[in-house]
Amino acid sequence: MAISNINLPEQVIGFSLNNPVQLAGELAVTVANALRSAIDARGVATLVVSGGRSPVAFFERLASQALDWSKVVVSLADERWVPVSHPDSNEGLVRRHLLQGEAARARFIGLYSAAASLDEAARLADQALAELPHPFDVLVLGMGEDGHTASLFPTSPNLEAALSPECPQRCLAMLAPTVPHQRLSLTLPMLEGARLTLLALQGQGKLATLADALAGEGAAQMPIRAFLRRSLEIYWCP
Repeated sequence: MAISNINLPEQVIGFSLNNPVQLAGELAVTVANALRSAIDARGVATLVVSGGRSPVAFFERLASQALDWSKVVVSLADERWVPVSHPDSNEGLVRRHLLQGEAARARFIGLYSAAASLDEAARLADQALAELPHPFDVLVLGMGEDGHTASLFPTSPNLEAALSPECPQRCLAMLAPTVPHQRLSLTLPMLEGARLTLLALQGQGKLATLADALAGEGAAQMPIRAFLRRSLEIYWCP
């Protein structure tokens, strides 16, 4: 099955790439073009990315794109509550693979802090995010095979609040079913208004999850559904 076999909503566009290398390259070009346009229009561009292992090739390709990185603000859609030096840190991943060379001139706003509790870390991240230009120019999301995106997990105690259009918090404490369990995630009101939202997927398993998400309605069961109702570009490869 390919993404062309899935009946996508009118506001969702699907692109099929041959392999992960091609996906990373196409995604990097799309993001760089959008950031240049934002800089030309407003003098600054905001990029919010997801962590995990899949984005490494994309980060490295994006870092090599020619643009005025000093006018780009970079942040995270979510974070694992571990020190930046920890191998599971999303901030650490971004610093190692994206904020290199010319891209190191970008301003980075992280979510992690060595707070006394996860809730306190979420409160401090919420304060830090007040400095992040909003709405974002580009948001790059991933998706798990349970239908989660960012760290909006179906079973997290704070999910209902995070998915509420009236949620006053920019960031909430979340719990993942996988280690490390403690997470921080931007809430739906922070994420949903991006000028360009991209979803990067690899493999048949993710495509099957996407089909399941499109077949139902409840965002609490599959949080990615909240983003399938809005303008979205999906980049997929086998």
